[in-house]
Amino acid sequence: MRVAAIDCGTNSIRLLIADIDVQDRTFVEVTRQMRIVRLGEGVDRTGKFASVAIDRTLEVVEQYASEIAHYRPSALRFCATSASRDASNVGVFFDGVESILGTSAEVISGIEEAHLTFIGATRELSLDQAPFLVVDIGGGSTEFVYGTRDVEAAVSVNIGCVRMAERHFHTDPPSQSELNEARADIDEAIARARVTVPITEAKTLVAVAGTATTVAAAALNLPNYDPALLHLSRTTMAQTQAVASTFARLDHAQRSLLPYLHPGRVDVIAAGALVLSRVLEVTGACEFVASEHDILDGIAWGLAEGEMHHGS
Repeated sequence: MRVAAIDCGTNSIRLLIADIDVQDRTFVEVTRQMRIVRLGEGVDRTGKFASVAIDRTLEVVEQYASEIAHYRPSALRFCATSASRDASNVGVFFDGVESILGTSAEVISGIEEAHLTFIGATRELSLDQAPFLVVDIGGGSTEFVYGTRDVEAAVSVNIGCVRMAERHFHTDPPSQSELNEARADIDEAIARARVTVPITEAKTLVAVAGTATTVAAAALNLPNYDPALLHLSRTTMAQTQAVASTFARLDHAQRSLLPYLHPGRVDVIAAGALVLSRVLEVTGACEFVASEHDILDGIAWGLAEGEMHHGS
């Protein structure tokens, strides 16, 4: 069956349309799109969405609505995450989404986000690599999800790349004291995550979303961003720390020249890479596996499975 999934995060909004056969466990991507809209701009400070950020995001929702009308999926789900959990005026945004798509948008909890991310990230991995720790560094939050066949423990903490950049980085490039403050904030959140999730016990650390794949692209020194090369690539702890240090030393203009770096990530990638390097350090992982498949794929699988049970 054909399904459409939309993941609306703090930094980006993404669309996946896929043909899924649940019984045969086949997944054929029809289209996968991403736009950086920075919906969560300023939310950490103000507690609400800026009207310009809502307008930017709804403009992309209009574009996605055209894609959905063209490909005609039989089910659609729109999930919003960290920034939407924090914004007091999320209803204004959701009213706009519903008027465009004709379907209700929903804020999912950090725990459901973790579950969907785990499903999407581990479907293609063999169980001899388990147990897995899936780490999803988003714009507003980072999810830690541990499990083998399914989620056994999960937690969401507010150390996303946009939130950390806005909270700590006020000079360009960030000063040593700003980096130290950000590192302390990140380490404190990871320590809280560790109470709930056995983050040091996984056999394989899988990192998903744009920060992780960009760090992998930097480690490979790619001439452009290539999802096929990046998906399931492995990046060592030493490479991750070197990339994080490099990003922190470069200013905005220098980072913007990196051929694999999406323009919408230029001002937050140093913060995101710092989060990822601290995660590897604290968990003791010697490397991470970058996955292009994440919550979006989990939403799509969940839709297909739900429709199959609904129809049977």
